[in-house]
Amino acid sequence: MARDNYSDLLAFLAVAKARSFTRAAAQLGVSQSALSHTIRNLETRLGLRLLTRTTRSVAPTEAGEHLLRTIGPRFEDIDLELATLSNLRDQPAGTIRITATDYVARTLLWPRLAPLLVKYPDLKLEIINDYGLSDIVAERYDIGIRLGDQVARDMIAVRISPDVRMTVVAAPGYLARHEAPDTPQALIEHNCINLRLPTHGGIYAWELEKEEHTLQVRVEGQATFNGTYQMLDAALSGIGLAYLPEDLVKPHVEAGNLQWVLPSWHPVFPGHHAYYQGRRQFSRALSLVIETLKYP
Repeated sequence: MARDNYSDLLAFLAVAKARSFTRAAAQLGVSQSALSHTIRNLETRLGLRLLTRTTRSVAPTEAGEHLLRTIGPRFEDIDLELATLSNLRDQPAGTIRITATDYVARTLLWPRLAPLLVKYPDLKLEIINDYGLSDIVAERYDIGIRLGDQVARDMIAVRISPDVRMTVVAAPGYLARHEAPDTPQALIEHNCINLRLPTHGGIYAWELEKEEHTLQVRVEGQATFNGTYQMLDAALSGIGLAYLPEDLVKPHVEAGNLQWVLPSWHPVFPGHHAYYQGRRQFSRALSLVIETLKYP
């Protein structure tokens, strides 16, 4: 295969790892149709079917698995060597891709990282809001952000926040119309504002904790969102109860716009952590971002 066709192999690797033409096309910055055409041309040149396509999924064939297993690590090694070369630059450079929830991006990432863009003109940041707990290796992210107990064991994690307390809140107007629940079980009688998780396709179950008792409650309501700030706005408008981080809602509680509900059941989770592949060579840019995010 001619060297100018190596980009076709990279396209195949992206699809094979993502198991989706849609996600791979987004990662590569090309249209889905163009990516499909590239893969078909590659298969024609090799005389082999590399991917099995159905209406719902994409999976490598036996030949595709062999190609993924043999050439995938070689391209990763090339990426590592290029990252090593970038360390010879005087200034951090390159693009750092980060996946995080909108709440984390706004409260933890952007306030700390924005000054870096001013100081280092060759540094680029790509921050993608995502509640799907994406596989950062398959999706080609440099850094993922999750609560400490959600980080896979084969990743290196750095704490970037204190522990997080989750709370249940509602607007005074809603509680004037509906008696506040006195037990977690009573939540099923209320209009609750839900969060949909895109990867699993399900509704997030509220996790509540009191002393030694831990419960997961699946609530129902009229409004479901895929972002923290949408849920906050809905709670402030008096639609129903919301399950939100304490530091986000505390100013609204102190201002009288929201009230605590079931305060003795508010759980505390390990703080947010930035995690990344342990085997990868650090670029100067990645090291800078990690060090900037690190919690004192």
